[in-house]
Amino acid sequence: MYIKDIFAQRKPVISFEIFPPKKDGSIEAIYSTLDGLKDLKPDYISVTYGAGGSTKDRTLEIASLIKHKYGVEALAHLTCITSTKEEIGTMLSQLAENDIHNVLTLRGDLPQEADFEFPNPLHYNYACDLVKEVKNRGGFSIGAACYPEVHPECDDMQKDLDHLKAKVEAGADFLITQLFFDNELFYDFLDKTKAMGINLPVTVGVMPALNKNQIHRMTSLTGASVPPKLARMMDKYEHSPEALKEAGIAFATEQIIDLLSWGVDGIHLYTMNRPEVTREITMNISTIRDYLTRN
Repeated sequence: MYIKDIFAQRKPVISFEIFPPKKDGSIEAIYSTLDGLKDLKPDYISVTYGAGGSTKDRTLEIASLIKHKYGVEALAHLTCITSTKEEIGTMLSQLAENDIHNVLTLRGDLPQEADFEFPNPLHYNYACDLVKEVKNRGGFSIGAACYPEVHPECDDMQKDLDHLKAKVEAGADFLITQLFFDNELFYDFLDKTKAMGINLPVTVGVMPALNKNQIHRMTSLTGASVPPKLARMMDKYEHSPEALKEAGIAFATEQIIDLLSWGVDGIHLYTMNRPEVTREITMNISTIRDYLTRN
C-alpha cells in the first residue's frame, strides 16, 4: 500500500525507523529488532541509507524483509547526492521488483572519506531533483524531509521553506520532520507551511533521549535545539543509563501525547534499533492512539 493512502485512511499514523547493520556486520542482527517491533502494529517501518549509499544493498534487503516476512509496509530511504541517474534508476527498479513502492527522497549526508569520488558533474544537487525523478518514473509514494528548525546548511527559514515547497511541487506525497524536542517550534513551523499552501500530511520524527553524548551529536548535526527541561534531565542522569532511559522514555511520551492532542498527522519514532524502548513508548500511548484512530 502507498503510504499516502495510509494517511488518507487513518490518523494518527504511527511508524518506526530502523537502520541497517554496518557493511561488515551480520544481517541477522536486524531480526531481533524486527521481532521486537512487529506486534506493535506500526503502519510502516522505514530503513535508513548510509552516507554515500554505503548501506543501499542492506536497505533494499531489509525493506523487502519488512514487507514480505513481517507483513508491514516498508519505506526505503533513498539518497542522491553521490549517485548517478543510472544508479538511482537501478535502485528504483530493484525496489519495484521487491514490491517496495514507498521511498523517502533525500539529498543525503556527504561522505566523510576525503578521496570519495562524486559524479562529475553532479547528477543531483538537491532532494527536489530526486523527487522529480521518482515522480516522473511513477509507481512510488514519495516522502520528503522537512526541518522545523531550518536545515543545518540553510541560513534562513524562508529559504528553507522555499526549498520545501519545491519538493512538494516536484511531487512529494507526505513529509517527515527532522527530530526536534520543542513542540512549539514545530507548531510555528507548521503555521508557516500552511501559509505557503503546503498541505501535505506531516509526520513528526521523535528521538528518545537515552544518551547525552548521542543527543548532543545529533543536535550538532541537525541544528535542533535542546530545551532547558531536557538539558536538566540529561545532566542529572547522564551517569545512570537506566535512570536516563526511564527519563528519556517519559520525555518522549510526554512530547508525543502533546503532539497527538494537537492533532498531528503521524508520529515517526527513531528506534535506534532498540525495540524495548520503542515498545514502552508505544504502549504508553496505546490507549490514546486507539481513541484517536476510532474518532
